[in-house]
Amino acid sequence: MADADPIRLRDRIETGPRFTDADAIRLNRMFRGADTAEMLRAVIADGLVGRLATVSSFGAESAVLLHLIAQIDPSLPVLFLETGKHFPETLAYRDQLVEQLGLTGLVNLRPDPELLARRDESGLRWSYDPDGCCEIRKVLPLAAALSDFDATLTGRKAFQSATRANLPRFEIDTSDAQGRLKINPLIDWSADDLAAYIAEHELPPHPLVAEGYPSIGCSPCTHKVAPGEDPRSGRWKGWDKTECGIHTPLTPDGELPPGYDPAF
Repeated sequence: MADADPIRLRDRIETGPRFTDADAIRLNRMFRGADTAEMLRAVIADGLVGRLATVSSFGAESAVLLHLIAQIDPSLPVLFLETGKHFPETLAYRDQLVEQLGLTGLVNLRPDPELLARRDESGLRWSYDPDGCCEIRKVLPLAAALSDFDATLTGRKAFQSATRANLPRFEIDTSDAQGRLKINPLIDWSADDLAAYIAEHELPPHPLVAEGYPSIGCSPCTHKVAPGEDPRSGRWKGWDKTECGIHTPLTPDGELPPGYDPAF
């Protein structure tokens, strides 16, 4: 009697999360004590976390992470949310850094024009519904782009605000159920560390920093900060809002949490 045919595994679509909390804990332990460049080389050059991109605002301190990345792989995708509301100085700074650092993976993410026409025809939603404006111009375009990636690098630092003070290097991106990794390479860098790195490598500053803007987002929602204030206190000044939404976790029901409620 002939041997039975071997059992064949059916082709299937993997619907589970890419990473879990246990993976993030393991990676934090693995790189405990490692310097930033060593950690970045492992996740970029060695492919430790799969398909990777960085999300950059080309803001006040963005040059540091972008320079570190460029030393390893200047072709790494750099996702920039082109909201249509940036300061002209930010767009010029983006172009300057891309050229100076030799970055070849810049991707400008723009809001859906049909959605803009329906929900922000006047372009003034920021003035009465900043959450809704961020949703249209940042959250949704980034969510669509991230479907192609397993992990992202961010430029968040613990000293920037109380809401970022206890973030780990590796965490799970809770903006959806995909289980992407969110990696914060500079989370333990101080303002002095950043300044020293910028000086050592002669990196150009964002032109608005000298004018009193230590944290720079879209122009209508970014204000100057007085000496000694939280560096992000100039963002959405007068509103009970500290993040644009791309770092805002969803509730267990898949909804944005209280305090982040677009008035669509």
